[in-house]
Amino acid sequence: MAKDHRGNALTALLPADRAVPGDAPMPAALAAVWHDHHLLLVYDRHRRQWELPGGRIEAAESPLEAAVRELHEETGLHLPALTLAGYARFHLASPPRDEYAALYTAQAPTRHTTFTPTPEIAAIRWWSPSTPRPQDAQPLDTTLALLAAGRSA
Repeated sequence: MAKDHRGNALTALLPADRAVPGDAPMPAALAAVWHDHHLLLVYDRHRRQWELPGGRIEAAESPLEAAVRELHEETGLHLPALTLAGYARFHLASPPRDEYAALYTAQAPTRHTTFTPTPEIAAIRWWSPSTPRPQDAQPLDTTLALLAAGRSA
C-alpha cells in the first residue's frame, strides 16, 4: 500500500466493523482530521516529517482516549467525538515487527490554526490532496488518511 524511506510499510487498513486484530500488538492511535478537503498534519521535530497526529496508547487508556489526547497535545484541537475508521497494519523495519494503530477520523468545524509549538511538534499545516504531498510528509500516514477518506492514495 505504501512504504517509507526507512523500509516501514503500511500493509493493510482493516475496517472498523471487524474485531480488534489480535495477531500483532496495537500500541498507537492516530487521528486523520479533515476540513474542507484539507488534512491536518503535524511536523514532528524528531522524525523531521509531516505526519498524522497520534501516538502511544497509555496504560488504562482506550485507543479513542489516546487519539483524542494526542490530537489535543499535538495540535491544541479538542475533538472528543472521533470516529473509528479502522485498524492500520504496519510492518516496521527496525527491529522487524508488525504492529497496528487504531485510526480515527473527524471533520473539524473550522480550519484550526491556533498552535503553540511543543518539544515534540514544531508546526501544523492543512494539506490539500489536490496538491503534491509535502516533500517531507510521511507517505504511510498520508496514504492511510486518503484510504480512510475513500480517496485515491
